[in-house]
Amino acid sequence: MDTSAQSAYTTASSQKKAGIGLYVQRQADGLDRYLLEQLLYFVFGWVPTVAGIGLRAIFYRLILKMDGWAAIESGVRLRYASRIRLSHGVYLDQGVYLHACPNGIEIGPNTIIMHGAVLHVYNFRGMPQSGIRIGRDSLIGEYSIIRGQGGVTIGDRVYTSPFTQLLAVNHIFDDPNRPFTEQGITAQGIVVEDDVWLGAGAILTDGVRVGKGAVVAAGAVVTQDVPAHTVVAGVPARVIKQIDGSLPANAKDRTIFFA
Repeated sequence: MDTSAQSAYTTASSQKKAGIGLYVQRQADGLDRYLLEQLLYFVFGWVPTVAGIGLRAIFYRLILKMDGWAAIESGVRLRYASRIRLSHGVYLDQGVYLHACPNGIEIGPNTIIMHGAVLHVYNFRGMPQSGIRIGRDSLIGEYSIIRGQGGVTIGDRVYTSPFTQLLAVNHIFDDPNRPFTEQGITAQGIVVEDDVWLGAGAILTDGVRVGKGAVVAAGAVVTQDVPAHTVVAGVPARVIKQIDGSLPANAKDRTIFFA
């Protein structure tokens, strides 16, 4: 093999190793953790019915933190499992995807994560505020997405309907002479206080707080804080009434549909 061919081979080999290393870095806390987690998924992750739930409740304790007993259906995908904490009574439905890379995902007692929901921290920028925390007796609806780079805190008895999105991250695009991918991000975080209902397809953008007892209508896009015990609707979302039934001075009486 001549010098140029040897150099090309060495470069390709180094790139391949770097690619494998980067892949593992995006999946687990090191190669040993990756191999252990993947082994348990291979052996137990597919097992259906109550038998599979029981096996995972026992053996997944080797890779994640479980307080009491949690029910994990078959086909649930976990990444950085060592940074996931499930409280007693948590239920993860089929097709749920949790990616907990720093600083983890915590799900409170008796909370349900429905089919197809994605909870995704995926913080490789070293932001200390990242993570997802969900309180007790809450429900994350089918195909909902929670992105926790800026940190997402969800209180107790919070229900999200199908296809809701909580996006605690945003791209900066102020400079027309640079691609937005080179301008960085903002990640201020999202807080949803206790007893909140988010309607189907509602979107919460980075930096907002939804007050206790509030209701967000289906399809609303929340770009500002939502006062406690109010109903908001529209794009962008505006207060349309108080929970006591009264209307704000600038609101028209209208019918809003929820799901």
